[in-house]
Amino acid sequence: MSHVIVSGANGFVGRALCGALLDAGHRVTGLVRRSGGCVDGVAEWVDASTDYSNVAQAWPAGLKANCVVHLAARVHVMNDTAADPDAAFRATNVDGTLRLAAAAQQNGVRRFVFVSSIKAVAEKDGGKPLREDDPPCPEDAYGRSKRAAEEALTRFGNETGLDVVVVRPPLVYGPQVRANFLRLMDAVWRGLPLPLGAVQARRSVVYVGNLGDALVCCATDPRAARQCFHVADSGAPTVAELTRSLARHLGKPSRMLPVPAAWLRTAGQLTGRSAQIDRLIGSLQVDTSRIRQTLGWQPPFSTDDGLSATADWYRSTQ
Repeated sequence: MSHVIVSGANGFVGRALCGALLDAGHRVTGLVRRSGGCVDGVAEWVDASTDYSNVAQAWPAGLKANCVVHLAARVHVMNDTAADPDAAFRATNVDGTLRLAAAAQQNGVRRFVFVSSIKAVAEKDGGKPLREDDPPCPEDAYGRSKRAAEEALTRFGNETGLDVVVVRPPLVYGPQVRANFLRLMDAVWRGLPLPLGAVQARRSVVYVGNLGDALVCCATDPRAARQCFHVADSGAPTVAELTRSLARHLGKPSRMLPVPAAWLRTAGQLTGRSAQIDRLIGSLQVDTSRIRQTLGWQPPFSTDDGLSATADWYRSTQ
């Protein structure tokens, strides 16, 4: 049995991960900014300091753990109002991450699992699924900060002996999901026509239950040492297929218009949303063969299972 510290334990992914760790018989301490929201059985540690500026001094006396899984981050946001988005993302996602890693290493933690993002590599797959060793080309401040954190952690691990494991998920969905996926469900639920019927781009996604299961393996399996893994559901549906499946589970018709991709790009240029349209209609598939071969990991849930659970949760909120 391992003792795992999870930052962001009361968040969307954090709650799923903590539940999976507890189910597997591990002890869990949740490092959170404010009290409340952790699943039953998680010991709560509150550190409200900005970007973990006080985490070394605040480390609880006697807290010994085998691993830290670092989920907390400044996440990708639309219409960022920060005067310098790169600096804002770096302060949290790079500097804050390094402070937590240093405090963990000083207190005897042997493994640090950093939950990065596929955006640290690219926004599009260029015609073949993205592999862990593909040259990175992040396109926004969030992706650049995640890539910089990966590089800084690797250097820190090489210098100190801390075992750093990097995990890069694509879009994560599941009960309590927010942001774009929730907006898509809102639109389907309301019966709004969506211009997605002709979008044939395939997008890798990961159900939060699958990501939680993979992170348990990365936190506890000796074979994960110093590795970088891409994690996703099996298969990569088209945007249209994903929307139709979601509508079916919501019990709503899928009202999709077959708008050509070229028209969508033009609309994006006219409205100043070219980046959002490119992400919507561009292919982003990830290669998960490394985690499957190295750890023998297979996603325990199908995408259909994940969409069904997500739709059940959404209906319960209406």
